Amino acid sequence: MPTRRQILATGSTLALAAILPVRAQPRPPVPILFVHGNGDHAALWMTTLWRFEANGWPRERLHAFNFTDPLSRNDDAVPQAGRSGSADQLRELAAEVDAVLARTGASRVALVASSRGGNAVRNYVVEAGGAAKVSHAVLCGTPNRGVFNWEANPGSEFNGRGPFLTMLNRRDSDVVEGTAFLTLRSDGNDKFAQPDGGLIGRPGVPTGITAEGPSLRGATNIALGQLDHREVAFHPRAFREIHRFIAGAEPQTLAVTPEAQVRLSGLVTGNPGGVPTNRPVAGAALEIYRVDAATGERRGDPLLRSTTGADGRWGEVVAGPADALEFVLAVPGHPVTHIYRSPFPRSSAVVHLRPARPLAEADRAAGAVVQMTRPRGYFGIPRDVVLLDGKEPADVKHGVATDAATTLRLPASDVGRPVVGLFNEERIVARAWSASETRIAVAELTW
Repeated sequence: MPTRRQILATGSTLALAAILPVRAQPRPPVPILFVHGNGDHAALWMTTLWRFEANGWPRERLHAFNFTDPLSRNDDAVPQAGRSGSADQLRELAAEVDAVLARTGASRVALVASSRGGNAVRNYVVEAGGAAKVSHAVLCGTPNRGVFNWEANPGSEFNGRGPFLTMLNRRDSDVVEGTAFLTLRSDGNDKFAQPDGGLIGRPGVPTGITAEGPSLRGATNIALGQLDHREVAFHPRAFREIHRFIAGAEPQTLAVTPEAQVRLSGLVTGNPGGVPTNRPVAGAALEIYRVDAATGERRGDPLLRSTTGADGRWGEVVAGPADALEFVLAVPGHPVTHIYRSPFPRSSAVVHLRPARPLAEADRAAGAVVQMTRPRGYFGIPRDVVLLDGKEPADVKHGVATDAATTLRLPASDVGRPVVGLFNEERIVARAWSASETRIAVAELTW
């Protein structure tokens, strides 16, 4: 039985606790849903996810998803095989917002969108009543006034005078109360915000669009200098603004902090007839090898050898943060695609893979074909250093950054040798594989 002194001491402790302030538990940050652009997939957000993680954002509060058919229709109102209309993207985005809120238990989500993905975000927040579920909307390079404003292509989702954008832009303000809007744009280096139609197939024809086309009335609008159409979403400079806007504070770092052990997995998706989709591919054979970063030669047995099931998923595979990797993807109807990648400093579940398109006639006539691709930006010459096999590519246009891929065709005598791809400070070494065996090498840049 407690003594009288013990009872008095307990009572004093309870009384003191009643008058002391309760230390509030830190609130988890708002979950963020990342929305990709036209023809793209969730993997483009990989480096942004890593940067948020490096700044303390819990991985389970970061979500990037795929639209099923990411490429827009020629006419938004007319069904087209393998492509989506604005109504399709609205439906899929609304369902994903609800799924994120259900998984996290949060009441609201922040949306961050690249390019066409911003059309779906505006449609959802402003037109479909989604503002109650969305705390922040960040639109990066979204053609809010259109890619063009002319009589041709009247039904296009990207025509400023077409039905879709006319609907979105009909008010005096482009935003709604309760959701904070930010736009990020290029200051003249966005291929889809140009006054002349040369980069979209109509040289000399005024588009009716300026560099300010991605801005919104009533939003916070920031121009990011000479960043290109994709970089305004995926560049470290863009990350800084996204983080400041959502977190209300500067990021502690723009760098990606490596993990001791890296776990990778992803999805194999299709490219039928040259139309990219995010529909899973069953029966895709995948092998993953460590390679020598200096030569591209394989180092040992495969880290993974698997065949995708109905869900198209592959992995997971464990690697080190300094391991350069080769992904060998075999999908019926496509060339065997050897994808060479820089080391992955952190884990990712969105290492999504698409096979290369069928070889063109010029490719089949070559001994070997090597491509260098940059999914998170374009090659800007003379802005960037772009070298493939020691030479500046002839198929990359100078001026406004507009090309995200370059192709090198080699004679049969070069099969098996290393080919160096260089973009500024990122260097990837691929191996030249025989085109006669219907193989192609791709040096895929990460940064």
